[in-house]
Amino acid sequence: KDLGMGGGGFLVHFSEIPPEDAYRTDEARFGSRGLDQAEFLFSANRGEPPRPLARIASGGEASRIMLALKNIFARIDGIDCLIFDEIDTGISGAMAHVVAEKMARISRERQVLCVSHLAQLAAMADHNYLIEKREEGEKTLTHVHLLSDEERIQEIARLAGGREGDASALSHARE
Repeated sequence: KDLGMGGGGFLVHFSEIPPEDAYRTDEARFGSRGLDQAEFLFSANRGEPPRPLARIASGGEASRIMLALKNIFARIDGIDCLIFDEIDTGISGAMAHVVAEKMARISRERQVLCVSHLAQLAAMADHNYLIEKREEGEKTLTHVHLLSDEERIQEIARLAGGREGDASALSHARE
């Protein structure tokens, strides 16, 4: 409900691998995964029947479901560090702010590392790093730089769509 899907539903459907496939020598055979198949079913809206998550969830819905599941599993499994790589896919505006607040709440109890392209998420972080790729000679190298307070404001302004030196974007980023 917090993540904008209050009318939806989430189910896990378990089914047995058909007996004729259970003991074959390919991937469907009995082994460490047992004889069961599991499929996540999802409905984004009230009145819609649950369907396979992998086929019907938008990028934003999949991101929000992953955030909810990681939050639940972290409490159950005692996971101390959650890593979100572009959890902001398919979200923007008010929902980006809700996701940012949810992640900030999670970070009060455990470490959260997040790769994001949204100003709303970056603005909620305690520390920001700029990750960029540069071609150097015949190689592409990835550089990671801890941002100072002023660099952080510049980067949040850039993420929000401001041009370098744009006074209104910088003011918004400071806020």
